[in-house]
Amino acid sequence: MWERFSFYGMQGILLIYLYYEASEGGLGVDRDAATSIVGAYGGLVYLSTILGAWLADRLFGPERVLFASAVLVMLGHIALAVVPGLTGVGIGLVCIAAGSGGVKANATSLVGSLYAEGDERRDSGFSLFYLGINLGAFAGPLLTGELQQDLGFHYGFGLAAVGMAIGLAQYARGRRNLGPSGSHVANPLPAAQRPMAAGIAVGAAVVVAVLALTGVLRAGILDNVVVTLTVAAAIAYFTVILRSPLLTGVERRRVVAFIPLFLASAAFWSLYQQQFTVVTIYSDQRLDRDLFGWTMPVSWVQSINPVFIILLSGVFAALWTRLGDRQPSTPTKFALGTAVMGVAFLLFLPMAGGGPNSAPLLGLAGILLVFTVAELLLSPVGLSVSTKLAPRRFTTQMVALFFLSVALGTSLSGTLAEYYSESAESRYFGILGVAAIVIGGLLMLLAPRVRRLMEGVR
Repeated sequence: MWERFSFYGMQGILLIYLYYEASEGGLGVDRDAATSIVGAYGGLVYLSTILGAWLADRLFGPERVLFASAVLVMLGHIALAVVPGLTGVGIGLVCIAAGSGGVKANATSLVGSLYAEGDERRDSGFSLFYLGINLGAFAGPLLTGELQQDLGFHYGFGLAAVGMAIGLAQYARGRRNLGPSGSHVANPLPAAQRPMAAGIAVGAAVVVAVLALTGVLRAGILDNVVVTLTVAAAIAYFTVILRSPLLTGVERRRVVAFIPLFLASAAFWSLYQQQFTVVTIYSDQRLDRDLFGWTMPVSWVQSINPVFIILLSGVFAALWTRLGDRQPSTPTKFALGTAVMGVAFLLFLPMAGGGPNSAPLLGLAGILLVFTVAELLLSPVGLSVSTKLAPRRFTTQMVALFFLSVALGTSLSGTLAEYYSESAESRYFGILGVAAIVIGGLLMLLAPRVRRLMEGVR
């Protein structure tokens, strides 16, 4: 909860901090470059789950990596709060992205370890886990946005750091209750291979630093760089897992079943994560935020979706529990989630082309309600199925593969946002909405075949 408080609190004001002029407390970055940075950063958060998962499965176990990663997240928020200009943005976002990747993959893996294989409560458990996430996601943008509007951006970033510190203190007291599963190293790296792994890590860091300092990694192309890296990482990861001699035949078929779910998830997140790019711009420039003479902060729009999740996550958890083995299969839930997300984009069309402050807040809230229904059909179910389909030796890394689909979709959300403009709203929302519905329909047709490959996992 506290990690999401800090993450979404910062994310709610990040884009406007980048493109607002200096007179408004911002950095005056070109808007397309700003959306590229936000998309790349969001993609990097999920891309770094690979590193967090690898460290957990091969070296330290998920619980230790989780704690160290949370410390890194806190340091990133502190950098955003106290280091001025793009230097603070660079240091802060790299630390938060790397730390969040370690938190995400390992927190999810630890929740999965609390349930035995075949336990029908697993999806419900992940829905409750999702509720905790969204309590933080609801409060974060409200409080950081209010501080940003009243005192300035750096106070908002500072509050995110305080939230993360509270979460760390709370977790430090309770971590011993997780039991032995948290410290288990699933596939220990042989001691002879550790120097080579360290050398690769140092070499990669040096290459990235050189490319950044020489101007090769420009702000405007960062999202495309992360898209390329994510596609390459996903292909490599699937190849490594599928070719591993440690897999049984059943485990290998289950990994193959995850491929179409991965693609549908990437399509879903490429639309959903535009809450932090296109929807933020839309809220700033098109939305009527006047409430009885008081102008609502832009970031408060980011708290609407968590409210709906808090209200509906328990409903979905109860629904899946009540239906038991009669509930829709995972491929069907993924197909419905992707298609419903497309419907949400089509719902922007009646409000298109109205000019500044013309879009009613209630209209956008209704669209975000549809966002939420789509999310609850896919996201907690995706977290759950990644632990169900995971080979025994690749538990956390299979969770990282799900987050790679989120990384791909999130970085694509930055790329797609560069095509958005107030003058072409109908074309933008219409094309993306129809595309998502088509992808959902194709997965629905493939669902019976995917279920067979899942070998008994629903």
